[in-house]
Amino acid sequence: MPENKLVPMKEAVARFVPDGASVCMGTALEALIPFAAGHELIRQRRRGLTLVGPISDILFDQLVGAGCVARIQAAWVGNVSAGLGYNYRRAVEHGVPHRIEVEDHSNLSMAAALQAGAMGAPYVPTYSLLGTGLVESNPSFKQARDPFSGDPVVLVPALTPDVAILHVQRADAEGHAHCWGTLGVTRPAALAARRLIIVAEEIWPRERILSDPGLVLAPTLKVAAVVHEPFGAYPSPVQGCYGRGHDFYRRYHEDSRTAEGMQAWLDRWVHGVADWRGFLSRLGTDALDAVRVKAPRLSEPLDYGV
Repeated sequence: MPENKLVPMKEAVARFVPDGASVCMGTALEALIPFAAGHELIRQRRRGLTLVGPISDILFDQLVGAGCVARIQAAWVGNVSAGLGYNYRRAVEHGVPHRIEVEDHSNLSMAAALQAGAMGAPYVPTYSLLGTGLVESNPSFKQARDPFSGDPVVLVPALTPDVAILHVQRADAEGHAHCWGTLGVTRPAALAARRLIIVAEEIWPRERILSDPGLVLAPTLKVAAVVHEPFGAYPSPVQGCYGRGHDFYRRYHEDSRTAEGMQAWLDRWVHGVADWRGFLSRLGTDALDAVRVKAPRLSEPLDYGV
């Protein structure tokens, strides 16, 4: 019998994301960011986390401001709409709320590191980092010679996060998941991580998900938990479900300018509610209606017949 892995977010985080874990999030860059999961990490006061991802928009900044983070392995941390991530900057420059270790990546080197982890390889060679300051700022990158041509290359070591938290459009209770749109490094991250938490907008029957096997994200043996959390990526967009909540990003930018402002933001939006439903209730229906899909654009059906 298929294993039912459907659990509430609170249980998924409590069971599978311990203090000190390396957590991969924001793998689709500006889309499909698991904000509901990030807020639960803050509510459960996780500490000593290593955050892994290319571009997480304001999610990593929130976790830094909440004191959850010890280390970041990323290409960029900030607010795509406004530029700065004030909490990240305060932590790096002034140790507020505490200092964090930063391992710099480019988007491409992050993709290479996760691809190496997905393949079970110790590293992936690349030319793209040659001549950049990243080779000096990130001591994990090693310069070497291509044994075939003798040309210089940079070796990017594999990343194998303890857990990847991935937001998707739909999944079944066993962990077969469909996601589409701009996916960034989602597939390599799903295969590189030791276990997965799948957060889904919709839960579908197993047979419907498996009727389109080409969309299935990763083997279910890697899935530790499935969480049903509609609007769980807000304010980031989810293709076919809702767009980006631009105003929320703008208001966060203003609210997080100071450490005191950030604490007030956390008290209102994270600690001041019991769960993500409480967050959405506080957000209000008008904000959600503003980002709902207005004009569906369906893809062509696929025929898997033989």
